[in-house]
Formats: sequence, C-alpha cells, structure tokens
Amino acid sequence: MSPDRNEGEDRAVPGSAAPSRPGLRGREAELERLRALVEAVRDGEGGAIALLLGEPGIGKTVLLRETVSIARAHGFVVSHGRAEELHELAPLASLASGLLHGDPPLLSSTDFADLAGHHDQRIWLVERLAQLIEERSADTPVLIAVDDVQWADPLSRFALSVMPARLLSSPVLWLLTGRNDPELYGQGPRTTTLPLRPLSDTALAELARDVLGGDVPARVEELLDGAGGNPFLAAEMLTGIAASGADAPEPPERLVLGVRDRLADLRPDTLHFLRIGSVLGRAFSLADAAALCGRPASGLSAEVDEAIAAALLHDDGERLLFRHDLLRQAVYADLAPSVRRALHREAASRLVAAGRSSTDAVPHLLKSAEPGDMEAIGLLGTAATDVSAVMPDLAADLAVRALELVPPRAPLAYDVGERAIVALTRAGRYTQARDTGDALLARQPPLDVFARLQSVLGDTLWHLDDVHELTRRSTAALAAVTDPVIRARLTARQALARSRGSDLGAARETGERALAEAERTGDGEARVLALWGLGEIALNAGDCAAAVDYHTALSAFDSAFLPEEAIARIHMDDFDTVRRLLRTAGDVPPRLAMLIWAQGTLDMGLGRLDDADADFVTVERLEADLNVPNNLANIRVNRGLLAMLRGDREASREHLDVVRATVADRPNRGNHAAHRYFEAVVADADGDHAAAAELLRSAQRDHPLLRWRLLRPHVVQAVRIALRGGDRKLAEDLAAQAAAHATRNPTVPTARGTAAHTAALVNADHGLLERAVRILLTGPRPLPLAAASADLGRALLTSGDAAATTALTRAYDIYAQAGADAEADRVRADLERATSRSGRRTGGPRPRPGQGWGALTASERKVARLIAAGHTNRSAAAALVVSPHTVNTHLASIFRKLSVRSRVHLARIVLAEGDAGTTTGG
Repeated sequence: MSPDRNEGEDRAVPGSAAPSRPGLRGREAELERLRALVEAVRDGEGGAIALLLGEPGIGKTVLLRETVSIARAHGFVVSHGRAEELHELAPLASLASGLLHGDPPLLSSTDFADLAGHHDQRIWLVERLAQLIEERSADTPVLIAVDDVQWADPLSRFALSVMPARLLSSPVLWLLTGRNDPELYGQGPRTTTLPLRPLSDTALAELARDVLGGDVPARVEELLDGAGGNPFLAAEMLTGIAASGADAPEPPERLVLGVRDRLADLRPDTLHFLRIGSVLGRAFSLADAAALCGRPASGLSAEVDEAIAAALLHDDGERLLFRHDLLRQAVYADLAPSVRRALHREAASRLVAAGRSSTDAVPHLLKSAEPGDMEAIGLLGTAATDVSAVMPDLAADLAVRALELVPPRAPLAYDVGERAIVALTRAGRYTQARDTGDALLARQPPLDVFARLQSVLGDTLWHLDDVHELTRRSTAALAAVTDPVIRARLTARQALARSRGSDLGAARETGERALAEAERTGDGEARVLALWGLGEIALNAGDCAAAVDYHTALSAFDSAFLPEEAIARIHMDDFDTVRRLLRTAGDVPPRLAMLIWAQGTLDMGLGRLDDADADFVTVERLEADLNVPNNLANIRVNRGLLAMLRGDREASREHLDVVRATVADRPNRGNHAAHRYFEAVVADADGDHAAAAELLRSAQRDHPLLRWRLLRPHVVQAVRIALRGGDRKLAEDLAAQAAAHATRNPTVPTARGTAAHTAALVNADHGLLERAVRILLTGPRPLPLAAASADLGRALLTSGDAAATTALTRAYDIYAQAGADAEADRVRADLERATSRSGRRTGGPRPRPGQGWGALTASERKVARLIAAGHTNRSAAAALVVSPHTVNTHLASIFRKLSVRSRVHLARIVLAEGDAGTTTGG
C-alpha cells in the first residue's frame, strides 16, 4: 500500500470506549473526541461546535450519523439535516430540514410558521430561532447536525455563523460536516475541528476483511491502494471485487468509470431516469423526475426499482436519493456538457409549468440560461426580489446575472439594471452598484431613464459618502427629468446631500421643496427621503426642536426611522420620551442595530457607562454579523472615550487603533472629526497638550466642532484641551459655538449649562460655574453636572471657600456611581485636600478587579442572577427592559470574567456568593 499514509494515525485513543467496527474503521480517535463532546455538553459544560471536514467520501456522514446515535442514547433532542446543492435559494432550508423532523422534532410546525412570518427580518429571525432552541435546551441537551454544510443556503449559513456563539452557555452541540473550507462556518472559542484524512493501511485492511471476510490477498491490497485512503471509493472497489473476484480486470482508477460500468448493465430507460435525477440533485422527487422525463410517475416504477436494486438510489419515503453524492456526481459527469445544460434548462421550464416557485427553478437557470433568455431574466429578477430581505448577497448575484442575460441594446436592460443597482446597494456592494449604474449610463439612455438611474444611484453614493458626486448627479438629473415622482425623489436626495454641506439654509429650502413635491405626487419614498433630509439638516444646524418634529413625522410614517427620532429627542434632553420609545419599539424592530445605538447613546447621557459600553459592543457585533460595519469608527470612538473616563488607557488605545484602521479604509468627514477629537483626548492625557490642541483644530477642518453631533457632549473637554494647549483663540471659538447652540435650544438644560460652563472656563468666572451647576441640576445628564461641579469645587477650593466640599462631593459621587474611575480619582484628590482642612477624611471605592465576582458591573450582576434563577436570555431581557442581544453581550462578559462555560457553572457561583440582592435588583 501507499507509504505516505501513517500506519497508526487512525488507531483508537487509549481508554477508547468503543471498539473498531464496520463503517467506522480508522475513525476511532475522531469518534472518541465526538463522544467526549457529547458527554461534556450533557454534563453542563456549555455549548460546543464540532466541524468534520474533508473530501467527498472520506467518511464525514458516517461519523455524523454515529454521533447522532450516541447523542440520542444520552438523552439529546436531535435535529439532523442536510444541505442540498440546488436548494441554495430556499431561505433556512438547510436548517429546517432537520429542525422540523425528528422524534421528537426540535421545533414544532407552529414555531416555524412564526419564524416564516418574519422572514424579512434576518437578525430577528435568527435571534428568535436561538430563543426557541435555548428554551428547548433548558431541560434537555440538544444536538443540531447539518451534513454537507458547504451547500447550505445563505440564511442557514448566516444562522450557523451567529447562533453557536449566541447559545454558547446552553447545552447545544453543533455538528457540521463539509468540504475543506472552515471559513464557511462561524467558529467560536469552543470549536473542535476534525479534518478527516485518508485511512491508514491498517484501517483499509480491516475494511477489506469486513467486506470480503478472512485474510486479504496481496492483490486486493494493491488494488485498494488506488482508493487513496478514501473509504467510500475503497468500499466501492471492494464491492466490485466481491462480485467479480480479485482476478477480474483491474478496477478503474476513477469512480466515474466504475459507475459507467455499473450503468452499462441497466436498461436504457433506467439510465435516462438516473441522468435526469442527477440533474435534479442528490435528492429529488419522483414527480419532478417524471415531469422532466415526460412520463407519469406511475410509469417509472420499474426504473426506480432497478436503480435501487443496483445500489445507486435510496427511497426515504418522501424523495429518492443517490446513495452518495459521489455517485450522483459520477452519473452527472458522464453527461455531455451540452446535454447537462439542456436538461437543466428543461428542468427549469417544467418546474415553472408545474407551478413551482422561482427558487426551485432558478438554480437550474444559473447552470443553463443563455443571453436573450427572457423567461430566465424574469425568473431571476423575481427570485432576487423574493430573497432580498434575508439573503441580500444572493439577491444581488441573481440580479446581476439577470442583467448579464439581457442583450446589450435591449431597452429592458435599464429596468433590469435598475433592479441590480438596488440589490447591490442593499447588499452593501456599493462600488459594484455604482459601476453597474455608470455602465448603463454610458449607453446614453433616454433622459427620463437617465434621471431614474441617477435617482437609484443616489442611495449608493450616499452610502459611499460621496456627497459631492451625489449633489452633482442629482442636479444634472433634475435638469432632464419630466416624471414628477422621480423629480421629487431627486430633490429629496439633493437635500440629503446638502445636509452635509456648509449652507444649511439652502439645504433646508431644498428639503422643504422636496417635501412639497412628495406630498403633491403622493410618493412614499420621496416623502421619507425629504423628511429624513430635513431632520438631518435641522440636527446638523443644531435646531434640535425642528429635528424632533421632522424625525417624529418620519418615524410615524415609517417605523424603521424610530432610532432617528430617539436620537433627536436625546439632543433635546427628552430622556423620558426616549425610554418610552425604546420600550415600545415592538418585538420585531427594524434596524435593530440602530435602535441599540440609540439605547447606548441614552445610557451615555444617563451616565450608565457600563451599560453604554455593552450596548455599543452589541451594535458592533450585530453589524459584523450582517457584514455592514457602517458605524464601527463611531462605536469605537465612544467606547474609547468611555475607557478614558474609567481610566483604562490600554483599552482606549486598542479602540483608537481600530478607529485609525477604519478611517484609513473608509474615510469620511464625520469619521475624520470624531477620530481627530479622540486622538486629541489621548494626546492630552499623555501630556502632549500642544499636539492635542492641533488635533482639535484639525477636527474642525470641514465644519465647526459642534456641527458634529457625536462631539457636542464633549465641548467642555475640548475647551480644556485648547486652554492646556495654549490656544485661547480656539477655546473662545468653542465657547462661542456652545453659546450659539444654547441660543438655538433655549429649552435644553444641557445646552444652556454647557454654554455657561465653557464660558466660565474661558473667562475663569466662578459665577458662571455656579450658573452652569444650577442649570444642569435641572437636566437629566449627570456627567456634565459632575464636570461643572468639579470645576466649581476646585475654583472654590482655590479661593478657600468651604462650599468647595459640597461641590466636590457631588462631583465625586456622580463619577463613582457612573464608574468614571479616572475622573473620580482626580476629584477625590481635590476632595481630600478640602476635607483635610476641615478635619474630615474621605475614602474611595476599591478599584474593580479584572476577574471574579467583584469584576462584574451592576448590570452584569443582575443578568447573572436572572440566568442563575433559570431565565432564558429573552425572559431576562424582558425583566431588565433591554434587548436579548444586550443580555447576550453581558453574558459573554460574565463568562469571561468568571471563567465559566455554562449556565450550570454560573448558577453555582451565584449560589456560592449568597448575594442578598433579588433577581431584579442590584
């Protein structure tokens, strides 16, 4: 036999619980590792993932089935599904094939119908599926096995990349088999990868004895060397040897030739039937095959019987299956390419004629359609629309393929191309969308078509942050358009682009004109764009009341924009209304990441730094799951500034590195300002005050600092940086901006208090500091109040006023409560000076450790108690009035800090702590 296979590499590990037996020869070590995983999950060690990787026929399915049997014997509820090559357009089909079938099934048909009712919400659907599995696993461990996952539909692949990490603390074992491509799977920290290598000589000899009985002749050993250690190929050779003897002509080196020999003995009708089946896929219905054969299903019984007798097909009661995908591939490969293409095209037509959906026909069209095939163009477009919400990348691929099939000069190209631009933009493939549009525009379409294409490209350019090009193109299109609906949309796009410019007065006039045109035409898209643009313009101009009006009208018209209303109201200090909005967002909120961003912004305003950080971690994870990290730079700026407040310089620098990389990869004006301000804060903390002041000046390169909403809460710190850097002019400019913002927003306590605070710093005016504190005491934001109180206390301390202690104590208490340890430490030093004069002493809180129960934040302790009491993520989220995603973020942090891997271990720690808090209290 071949010398490159290790004779002992597949022997059982010491202490193996199961002897080698037929079908598992040479896989004893892998099987024992899988058995150990099953037992660990059963015993409360948390969730785990196992990946079986290798070439076709290497034994993945056999190991999977054996693991399923072991899990069932250990009391697991099992979902055993298989992905099919031609089912990639059916959302969640690969997972559903196992979830709905079993004894008992993991999910009921009612559960799945509930999921299907919200198929347009990808994140919600996967979260709800995870919740159902979590609830089911509360009493019984669960195994979810998916075979041939390389063929999984995109939504199932998305779910498999997200849910294992989401359910890591639950007793759920994920067992996936596939080709050698680990990037297909969502590998988490507890992933066991088992690459299946060729069988050893010993295992092959045992396999030969299983089939032939007795000792294995040397001639057979030589022949088996041609199998390359692949157990399926070896078994096929041994079956042939058993039938014809070892002295028969040497078995063919390629399976396709061996299958051809087997097919040669079949009747022509059976051979034709098998070839039709190979085109339909590994598993196919008799009705579909009959339709493609042009015969009634009842007339194919002889062909089915002969194929089953020849060990080529298997009947599972619902479908016919090739006994192994290698057999199907061999039959399929024996068809001439032109015959394959023709059969796929005929299969698509017959499936459509039989009333099947476009998702059934399109996989065949992708293998057969040629330019000018109008039916294929239509079906591809329909399929793209059907899957766009949950599989946007696939929808984009289908739309682009439809466009490729349109003859170059056909007028239809513009309609099909428009849909391709929209699909590509929704998939986040902005550069390709722009290039597709430009290629269509290069054909010099009629003027109205030109305007329509520029309108849809407006969304693409907005996401590319190319507002200059968006303005130029919308202006050119408005000069050509005659359709009033397209005119309204273009005008609204122009207003949105101008919201980023310097002349916000002109931008507002454009937005008002767009809104009037939208109302005249009754076009919903134009109305949404116009209200959105006007809201953005008002917020950028600092007119927070007008921004609330526009965004409230917008979210009433389209609830997807509720986060924008929440953000606008946060700028108005209307925190009570924001809480109500976030509580009533519904069980299936659109744009969940933006909703949690709004929650994080609110938590920052409330001084709940730990909760805000958890919110932003959750947003980053959700955007990464969807592969649309649009807010990554701003998320990390916020997290970095939070880390600075806590005194965690190392974490802050890590966040800054991510911001730098993100801005370099995708620069835009907003990112520039936030990035430079963050750099300034870090430089100032490092003592490089001149560089910090220069970075602040750089942050104002495009617009004044207060134009950037993210930076408005930080203007007091910016004034301090300017003064420490010796740039009094910059400090005065920033204070003037704060005063102008307060004038525009006279009912917003934070705006007025901040204006007084910045003016006090510039002018060293104690009276203005006292005024700032009085105003901020009427507002909802504790951290600005703490900052003003600290500055007032220091000023009073310098002048020897005993009232310094009161102001400093207030500041210290707020910072300590918020977890702003760095600021609390600075104030404590001043407070100790003040109290030492009066004979009093103040003690500080102990620093929070990095590990153990003491490392948990208040919110993490609440979550830990709820989970230990038996709550699911969903019920814990309901009790805490947060998103289940945020609970999952807290759980990940809890597990890391406590070094636990399951809810069972967490419950033991909570019990051991004997904490006096209730399950809903601190």
